[in-house]
Amino acid sequence: MTNQLIKKINLNHSFIFFLLINLFSVVMFRLNYLDISSSICLFLILTIGVSHGALDNIKGKKLLKLFNFERIYIFYIFYIFIAVCVIIIWSLLPATTLLVFLIVASFHFGKEDTQFLINKKSYLIQILYFLKGSLIILAPLFFHFDDTVKIFKSLLVVNENFYLFLEFLEEKKIIEISIILSSLSSIFLFIDKFELKKFTIFFDYFSIIILNYYFTPLVAFTIYFCFLHSVRHSISLAIDLDENNLQNGLKLFILKALPLTLLTILVSIIVLLLLNEVNYIDDAILKLIFIGLASLTFPHILLEYFLEKNEKQTN
Repeated sequence: MTNQLIKKINLNHSFIFFLLINLFSVVMFRLNYLDISSSICLFLILTIGVSHGALDNIKGKKLLKLFNFERIYIFYIFYIFIAVCVIIIWSLLPATTLLVFLIVASFHFGKEDTQFLINKKSYLIQILYFLKGSLIILAPLFFHFDDTVKIFKSLLVVNENFYLFLEFLEEKKIIEISIILSSLSSIFLFIDKFELKKFTIFFDYFSIIILNYYFTPLVAFTIYFCFLHSVRHSISLAIDLDENNLQNGLKLFILKALPLTLLTILVSIIVLLLLNEVNYIDDAILKLIFIGLASLTFPHILLEYFLEKNEKQTN
């Protein structure tokens, strides 16, 4: 019953999101240019975006209980340790870390945005999740290659071979081929054991394409990450908190997510002030957004993985 409710809500959410994106595209076409500053993107990511992972402390408690640990500070130590390690490794090996992050993010986006529609689990499904989620990375490279490269350069990536590799992908039409593979993966997930609620995949796919066609890579990613990916994940968390009353579940989610969200905002403001001492504000914001998200994404995904794996073993 809960999964059917999630499917229904996510279908409605994807449809509304799709309609709004089309409305935005009309506005963009009329105005020819719509400037959304990086500061607004940062604000949205730090509030709506980051909050969908702000219940990781609760999930951490569940995981610790499975290992018969009751002291929550152990979770915080490991979570912060992994996040700091990601930042340190990024500063030492930015090109390699960025590449790994893009691969991991592709799988994460594809899985989180789709798994509620898929009943079976296999290696093929995992590959399809990765291909589907890779559209988030490939679309900005296809529609705004130079702007995307500028973002990579602002993230401390100075390895010339990395950019030669990207140029090779563009010249040999490998980006286009990869987008076709991503599209085919969405089609396969859409038609496999088809049900009407799988139109969510259809709406998501075209929303991402439209977003990246009309908007800059940063704005397109922000809108997707905050209003599609994060809202969807937050709704599922709200249903977990109260599956009988979504409104109450959302209230509980906001109350429980608020402390870590505010803490993340505070830390981010401090980091931004420090970065702004040696960077232009836009470059500082880009570093904070993407390197910061990477540092939070890795422990978040590891937590989800170990919790899911150990819950299966105990059931």
